[in-house]
Amino acid sequence: MADEAKVRHGRADNGRDAERERPDEQSPLQGRAAVLKNWDWELVSSLNRGACERGKAQFGHNTETHAQARELWEAARSHVLSLGEVLDFLRQCHRSAPFLFFNGNTFGEIARRVLDAVFIEFPLGRRREAASLAAHYVAGVLDGESLSQGLRSLAELANFQPGDRIKTLRGSTRGVIVRLRSDGKIVWRPDASRSELSALPESLLRDGR
Repeated sequence: MADEAKVRHGRADNGRDAERERPDEQSPLQGRAAVLKNWDWELVSSLNRGACERGKAQFGHNTETHAQARELWEAARSHVLSLGEVLDFLRQCHRSAPFLFFNGNTFGEIARRVLDAVFIEFPLGRRREAASLAAHYVAGVLDGESLSQGLRSLAELANFQPGDRIKTLRGSTRGVIVRLRSDGKIVWRPDASRSELSALPESLLRDGR
């Protein structure tokens, strides 16, 4: 795996889809670093080759876009970019389709690894969720606003209290905190249910609706 540099937090570039913020908000997408510096094109190609082998598809290059995509990639490796710019660039690479198959899988996997390294201090569950959000954005199935809101929520260090409204990481279940246990777990009751569930704090988010 590539050794990504630690991201530095800086000002947002409001011109990029994945970084549009209100003035009083700090997004994880604003951090800046040369996160692609150790990702040469040969490594990108090897990821695509592996995806093709697993999917039983032919590995090959798109003769119309491959050379230009490779040139842009090598140029981008030396730049200090915000995380949002990196994800925008990976999304652009996916859309240019330099390989015959599995472009989304290839550049989405790079996004996953970048996010996993950038958010190494996150609890494992939140790190995986952040990586999944990034991969979905690169694949074009998640918009920039949803990406930014999701990452910001995951980055929050919530100080939960009984009575707080919470939701699961994916937002599929919502409820209210009943009590805090001495072992650090949270006991909460899902909406429209009398059952009580227990969970680690890192598996829950505040529900601001």
